[in-house]
Amino acid sequence: MDAELLTRKKLDLLLKNGENFTVEFKQCRNELNNSVFETVCSFSNRYGGYLFLGVEDSGKVVGVNPKSVQNIKKNFINVLNNPNKISPALFLNLEEFNYDGKVILWTYVPVNSEVELCDNKIFDRNGDSDQNITKSVDLVANLFNRKSRTFFERQIFPYVTTKHLRLDLIPVVKKLALIKNENHPWRNMDDMEFFKSASLYEENLITGEKGFNLAAVLLFGKDSTIASCLPTYKTDAIFRDRNMDRYDDRLIVETNLIESYDLLMEFVQKHTDDRFFLMDNLSTSVRDKIAREVISNLLVHREFSSAFPAKLIIDKEKLYTENWNRAFTFGKLNPQNFTPYPKNPILAKFFVNIARADSLGSGVRNLYKFTKIYSDSEPTLEEGDVFKTTIPLLAAKKQKIHELELSDSEQKVLVQIENNGSMSSGEIQTKLGFKSRTSVQRILKKLLESGKIKKTGDGKNIVYEIN
Repeated sequence: MDAELLTRKKLDLLLKNGENFTVEFKQCRNELNNSVFETVCSFSNRYGGYLFLGVEDSGKVVGVNPKSVQNIKKNFINVLNNPNKISPALFLNLEEFNYDGKVILWTYVPVNSEVELCDNKIFDRNGDSDQNITKSVDLVANLFNRKSRTFFERQIFPYVTTKHLRLDLIPVVKKLALIKNENHPWRNMDDMEFFKSASLYEENLITGEKGFNLAAVLLFGKDSTIASCLPTYKTDAIFRDRNMDRYDDRLIVETNLIESYDLLMEFVQKHTDDRFFLMDNLSTSVRDKIAREVISNLLVHREFSSAFPAKLIIDKEKLYTENWNRAFTFGKLNPQNFTPYPKNPILAKFFVNIARADSLGSGVRNLYKFTKIYSDSEPTLEEGDVFKTTIPLLAAKKQKIHELELSDSEQKVLVQIENNGSMSSGEIQTKLGFKSRTSVQRILKKLLESGKIKKTGDGKNIVYEIN
């Protein structure tokens, strides 16, 4: 939530929803306790959040003792500026809110660009609790990585040379780029010019270090090179149909991102239905468009510094992915009001150049658009330490409408009827441009016999509907 002026409507909603990653209640009727500053520290280290004093854990408003308000506000400021207690200092004030005659003190704690300490301990927000992670090397490392302004993809490997890379992939990606833009600047570049143009070979102006970065290794590295530079890298693809406890098919992908994309696309195509849809009067594989967005996001926007393996799971009801993530917000994404942040801008830009992704933020909107067409449902995208994407698949009854047992013309007729609710044979002929009424009647007869459509009305008023 934004640190905007608190209204009664907004406060009621926060109280109703209860404590979570970004909301904390403290009773503190007469004085502050140490847990207040642990929460301030954890909010500062995670997503930021709202802190309310005078509210029980259940969300019940009990109010702060009016006689204690000024002392609590003064002590709050003093402690936040005491380097022995909070470091670095935070400049926050407690605001008063009159809630049905009871005083609530509140503040919004923003995310700090530095790691915040309380009593020389590091606290991180975990659900509705403040977790002391000081002695956890991995959690502290993840926290520092979240705070870092340097993207992990830009880490330079000075001893990686062209002999460690798959130079045979350069013509492949150039061809993909030229299909999208026949005047693409990569066309006439030699190999090193290409790597520098794509920001895959760079110089660190702070250290003077030059070389191929992690993005170059991930895109063009030989499998042995990737394993050496990033031992934990892999993507685990699983298909569950009959064996819901384990899997019916599995693919572990540990190769470069360019070929990983192809392998994962083939896996999705193998285990999901490709249904016919008309878009701008063209036959379109919406399944492939969804898979493109899901797979590109899984490969490009993950946090590679973590050992958490990326997963793609397909079962009867959904296609589901999860990957470790450097989160900037928390919760479900809404395409209408979310703010996109580049997680790995070099990799993202590269995938845009080869038409395997679109501009930043468009992937979320595309998923909502195409999933609605494919399954008449909306996807779920959840931002957090683990980024989760869920694409619902059609129920069995509706799947029958789109089975590919029909010819191209028969499928076109079927989809037109479904999209319009009901149509006469004349409307179908005009809409799809059939030259002969006989051809339309033949197709309708087959669809009627197969039970996919039904006929209503009589005489000149006969129309056809999905059965």
